[in-house]
Amino acid sequence: MTAWLARSALPLTSLTAGTPTTDLQPLKSVLDGVRIVGLGEATHGTREFFQLKHRLLEFLVTELGCSVFAMEASASAGEAVDAYVREGTGDAAKVLAGLGFWTWRTQEVLEMLEWMRTYNQGRPQGEKVRFVGIDPQKCGDSLGMLDSYLRQAAPERVAGLHSTLGVLATAHPGSRPDPARRLVREAEKLLEFLREHDPEADDALRHARILVQAADLVTRDGRHSDPEQTVFAARDRYMADNLGELLDDPSVKIALWAHNGHIAKSRGDGAVPALGQHLAARCGDAYYALGLLFGSGSFRARRIWPGPWSRAASSAVVDHRIGPARSTAVEAQLARANPGDHLLDLRSAAGAPTAVRAWLDARHDMRSFGAAAPLWTYRLHLSPATLAKEYDGLAYIAISTGSVPLPAP
Repeated sequence: MTAWLARSALPLTSLTAGTPTTDLQPLKSVLDGVRIVGLGEATHGTREFFQLKHRLLEFLVTELGCSVFAMEASASAGEAVDAYVREGTGDAAKVLAGLGFWTWRTQEVLEMLEWMRTYNQGRPQGEKVRFVGIDPQKCGDSLGMLDSYLRQAAPERVAGLHSTLGVLATAHPGSRPDPARRLVREAEKLLEFLREHDPEADDALRHARILVQAADLVTRDGRHSDPEQTVFAARDRYMADNLGELLDDPSVKIALWAHNGHIAKSRGDGAVPALGQHLAARCGDAYYALGLLFGSGSFRARRIWPGPWSRAASSAVVDHRIGPARSTAVEAQLARANPGDHLLDLRSAAGAPTAVRAWLDARHDMRSFGAAAPLWTYRLHLSPATLAKEYDGLAYIAISTGSVPLPAP
């Protein structure tokens, strides 16, 4: 096993965008026929993950024809980011903050947006790389756009927009469980009105669909006898649907930024389908899931109390220090074979020895942190994964450091 991992690794000579891409050239054959590359991350607060994804985005755009950068970020506010990277409209830091996620309001993501803007300057519209948010959360921009539209087209409906749907600007998924789905029905009524009143109003219709999705997430519960009915299942399904609209254009190639848990092609037996599972069902081998892992160091996350009573321990986003993973974890096994930063194509394991395939088909522990990490116990936190089912490739980063936050606006 260790020998195969060492032999199959593609060493990374740099994590920094703009450096020579000689080490990345093997990806051209690995990604041949791939239309969407899922770029995962084991934490939402690792600088090196963000840097590597910036570097990979540059490679995918400049050498493999990628035309869309999609992110686990507000579908509503993503339009302003797209206007910046394609036309230079607005201020990069402000549109980035407008996405509403502290996780992305970092120097590393800002540098990536600025690279996209520089790349697009002077290019014909059809050759510019787009930015697209795919998450229905944080939909205040959609409310604002529909307010402007209705003031011109149907001013009598403006007050109702805010009184019934205004809560969606700040409500979080699962924060207002309602089996009667009253909020969803109100959003659906607005969408139906727009379809009948002005079926050609594409922008208004798109933002109204975002409100329907957001209302559904807000009113779903995190627990249900049918896991498919939970807010977690619905969120990944909606993100996949929003990507699916892009894939309707056969010329589109997409780089997708999301957590490992979202880009994975499976979440284990009995678990609700992940975003990546929906994409794999639609695209087959044209979807490639690249999980990003790290050895030791630190990462940024919000503190929460451990246990089933988890809640915010403070509003602070802080560095969480962590040593090497236990010896049986995937990260430790990758480090033993190749301690440096490297990529590993798991699809190439189809012709590997039986022991290698058995290892890939077995359940192993991996680190996985979201926007929050429990006090004290986070160092022990591991999640089971079956590599062969969940990922097509892995990127191992030896040392993680915290992402660099931008100054408060």
